[in-house]
Amino acid sequence: MIEIKHLYKSFEDKEVLIDINATFADGKTNLIIGQSGSGKTVLMKNIVGLFTPTKGEILYDGRNYVQMSKHEKVEMRREMGMIFQSAALFDSLSVLENVMFPLDMFSTMTLRERTHRAMECLDRVNLTGAEKKYPGEISGGMQKRVAIARAIALNPKYLFCDEPNSGLDPKTSLVIDELLHGITEEFGITTIINTHDMNSVMGIGDKIIFICKGRKEWEGDKTMVMSATNENLNDLVFASELFKKVKKVEMREQE
Repeated sequence: MIEIKHLYKSFEDKEVLIDINATFADGKTNLIIGQSGSGKTVLMKNIVGLFTPTKGEILYDGRNYVQMSKHEKVEMRREMGMIFQSAALFDSLSVLENVMFPLDMFSTMTLRERTHRAMECLDRVNLTGAEKKYPGEISGGMQKRVAIARAIALNPKYLFCDEPNSGLDPKTSLVIDELLHGITEEFGITTIINTHDMNSVMGIGDKIIFICKGRKEWEGDKTMVMSATNENLNDLVFASELFKKVKKVEMREQE
């Protein structure tokens, strides 16, 4: 479990995050949503240690990440898997070598063991047979699946995903969502996804935190989104014509 307590982040005299309190549960897909510039990316960067909070606590199973020494933070990061907005694969490495990269860097496994583990991860994301290809030879959706395989190679306790569906078509986005959700439940991972994709929200939003202008304005789950009364959240959710139609149907049924 990850807990955020009274988190603030300022850049010079500009407050970007203001008194954020949130809990992200194990075995759940926890989503951070908000408009561009809302502070959701800054929040994730604070959680993973890319930024240092101005004030507040970030607790990993009770361990305060903010107060850890540099060495302790390095050790802590070995428990984290990360999927970036771009797949961030190494073009000069094969698919298999990309997945093996964190194992080569951080594990004490033999080459045979590292290769076996990487192949297990590729099988989990349905990419068996693609291990000898290079990133430039596979589709964007396949690249994202390679990134997921790499992120879970070290059996992380915590998985962070920054806009994992960015640049993907709706069908491929659905595949990525289902894959992330399935892996989260299967391994009991604390997964946090930064997104503005409302299909992801409605499909895999076990826990949703809505950030607006640096403040947490709403939290709930996918079953609560459609009936939320927060106007800023509704502006985000119902910007899509599809969700506007769904809302109208629900309102008629309630009359």
